[in-house]
Amino acid sequence: MSFRTGNDKEPAEYKPANRRKKRRKKKPGAAKRKRFTNRLWILLASVLILAVTGAVFFFTMDNKKIEVEPEIDISELVEEKEPQQQPEVDMGEDVIDHIVTAGNAVWDAFNRRPESHDITEETAADFADITECIIDSSGRISVTAKGGGIPKSDDKYYYLFALNTYDTAISENSNYVARDYKDNETVLFTSLNYNTSNSRLFKKFVVAVKKDGKYVPVSTPKYITNPEAIAKYTSVFQEPASIKGLLVDPNRLRGSELDDLGVKQAAYNIPVARLLGPTTSAAYPSIQYTYNGRTYTFNGQVVAEYDLVFSTLTAKGITTTAIILNNYSSSYPQLIHPQARHGGSAPYYMFNGAEESGVEYMAAIGSFLAERYSDTRHGKISNWIIANEINARKEWNYMEYTDIGTYVEEYAKGFRVFYTAIKSVSSSARVYISLDQQWDRNIKNNKNYDGRDILDVFNNNITEKGNIDWGLAQHPYNVPLTEARIWKSSKYVEHNAGTSMMTMENIEVLINYLRQEHFLDSNGQVRSILISELGYTSTAGEAVQAAAFAYAYYKMDAYDEIDGFLLNRQTDAGEEVAQGLAFGLNHQGGGQKQIYTVFKYIDTPQHAQYTDFAKGIIGISSWSEIVR
Repeated sequence: MSFRTGNDKEPAEYKPANRRKKRRKKKPGAAKRKRFTNRLWILLASVLILAVTGAVFFFTMDNKKIEVEPEIDISELVEEKEPQQQPEVDMGEDVIDHIVTAGNAVWDAFNRRPESHDITEETAADFADITECIIDSSGRISVTAKGGGIPKSDDKYYYLFALNTYDTAISENSNYVARDYKDNETVLFTSLNYNTSNSRLFKKFVVAVKKDGKYVPVSTPKYITNPEAIAKYTSVFQEPASIKGLLVDPNRLRGSELDDLGVKQAAYNIPVARLLGPTTSAAYPSIQYTYNGRTYTFNGQVVAEYDLVFSTLTAKGITTTAIILNNYSSSYPQLIHPQARHGGSAPYYMFNGAEESGVEYMAAIGSFLAERYSDTRHGKISNWIIANEINARKEWNYMEYTDIGTYVEEYAKGFRVFYTAIKSVSSSARVYISLDQQWDRNIKNNKNYDGRDILDVFNNNITEKGNIDWGLAQHPYNVPLTEARIWKSSKYVEHNAGTSMMTMENIEVLINYLRQEHFLDSNGQVRSILISELGYTSTAGEAVQAAAFAYAYYKMDAYDEIDGFLLNRQTDAGEEVAQGLAFGLNHQGGGQKQIYTVFKYIDTPQHAQYTDFAKGIIGISSWSEIVR
């Protein structure tokens, strides 16, 4: 029995004969032709799908050995199903062309697939090259890796890991931060997480594959090379009116002497441990600074002292260089490198990039200083020098003696942390390493390092791990320091790259050395050079001291690569005078020396009036004679 619903009504006129009549109107053989055409289209579509699927299969199969089944002869299938006599079907030339083009594209893509290579843990590290590690326009970290083919591994992916400055390998409990299909060139993206506890700003990034269940690095780790991309302060670097600069006397800071001298550049030391910790002065409360999820305490009174120095210099239109020094404090041992905490007697020590606590403190200090001194409110610092005369390990940057590669690696870790912290705040800031005049001495059993060797190894280290725009702060003092006559012949001073010492007599050697292609910065330019500390004693006479200063100034001014000459110093220092080193423009007890007037006028139109006397002392008739 069946029941009808309300929608089951039969049409008013039910005429089955009419339907039969319509069927009889079809031409004989049309149904067979239609079925054949449909089958042919289905067959061709199947062939195309098989071709595309096959290509994708070969692209995504990551080097697994499989047995390939014998190819099916599609033509045989067609013959089996094709009627013996069928009318010709016109598919149209456009359709056939599209099918042929698609097939060729698939075949070409198959032939262009990257070549696979076997790797081992020993040979994997240099398989791929990270050609770019940057913060992109959207604020993400973008890492581009290139290789000649793809490494064979457990799957089809490259994995990106973010390592700490002090990590030497991917730990077993590490998690990758991005992954992408392996190819000749692969771009991986991950979040920056700036100024959070998960910040990756100071990380180094490595590309790895999974091999036998473990992550194996296939690239050298690289750091972010453009921290300036997120800088809060983006003003263009203001070039000073001249290279003339001075290590200023804080006791003469607020008077009119700097104005009278026409000082254009100045340098001032910042021992970092002095900045840290609470203050006991109610007038200068402690400063709480939060960075990367941690809060740091800065001494408000000490910071106020620096505010006064830097704001005064800035108000006078003076371009300022700050020298960041790692003085020892028992309250902050984490700033001192583990291999520098015992046995040293130097006033300053190697920064600690070997431990998490050291990296965190350096990052916070660098960011705090850059934020505070990147505008005119507290003063503006344009140049930053990280540590002092790093090749003089025993005297100025103590760390236990080791091979030069290890020593430079430890310095480079700290340098890069400060560089990244500073540039991520102030895009135009310049950051320098510091070397003294000992260039290529090659002394046996020397427990210090030659400046040339430090420069070579540092440049290689930075280039290999992510090239950044570091500069060089050189101290080309005379040999010996008590000899003011630059022009006096010395067996230690030669005009070639093998010279033992680097003084103002042969400073062109340094310029030419840094003009070499592998030393150029990311824009193909010679790196900025500061003569950040240099002085001449007046113990042999004020005229000789003044002549030496004029000689050094005119020679530096001939080289565009030298961006500043910071004379040591404004006032004689008692401890130096005792050693025969009366470097000041002023005597310790007061009163100006002859060099004061030469300094004042040397970058003015009246310079010849005050410096021509020096030609007779030096033994020249023209200043052009001193430039090589």
